[in-house]
Amino acid sequence: MKVRLQKVLARAGYGSRRGCEEIIANGRVHVNGHVASLGDKADPELDEITVDGTPIPEAEQLKYIALYKPTDVLSTVKSPGNRTTVRDLVQIPGRLYPVGRLDYDSEGLMLMTNDGRLTNRLTHPRYEHEKEYRLLVNERVERSTLQRWRSGITLEDDSSTLPAEVWIESRGPAETWLGVILREGKNRQLRRMAAAENLTIQRLIRVRMASLHLGELQPGEWRRLTEPEIRKLKQS
Repeated sequence: MKVRLQKVLARAGYGSRRGCEEIIANGRVHVNGHVASLGDKADPELDEITVDGTPIPEAEQLKYIALYKPTDVLSTVKSPGNRTTVRDLVQIPGRLYPVGRLDYDSEGLMLMTNDGRLTNRLTHPRYEHEKEYRLLVNERVERSTLQRWRSGITLEDDSSTLPAEVWIESRGPAETWLGVILREGKNRQLRRMAAAENLTIQRLIRVRMASLHLGELQPGEWRRLTEPEIRKLKQS
């Protein structure tokens, strides 16, 4: 079946669709010996497609992995030093990259995939996909703090947060477990929100991304997503 050429190239590992559009626009792609143009379609099973004169490889099989990222692991594919990355934890061949990020000192659910379209859908701000967390703070949290988070607060750089859903999971004399749902992804947002209320985060665990739940995974463990889970994510 013929599909847009940039989609064929993206599936074959040449980058994002926008990056593949640039490759086509620069005249580097030929289909059946003819220079391709933006908007062209091709069938990778029937047409001869080359980039810089080299036939494109067969499209990678799409992979979807749910991982429990432990603390002290980078949310990247490669590390400039010798620190462990999330890619190191998933020992399967082929391209695989994290969807979004978790701080080095945070833990919980990460989605690993080579599906660029789904990655864009889950990370683009306009979709406002929910991300759910459990926070353990070293203080007793008052209801006035919860109300401010529910209304949106101003951070140290004068930016404002969207209203968050927040509730108390459990509370002791000197610590509180909170449940929080965000619909945005500012850098280290929860830690900055906590700092604005003079709260100290002891643990930060992401338990859900959109419709995907952490479930019974333990730190460092991973599993492949089921077909129903994949379909639901793509529909979110």
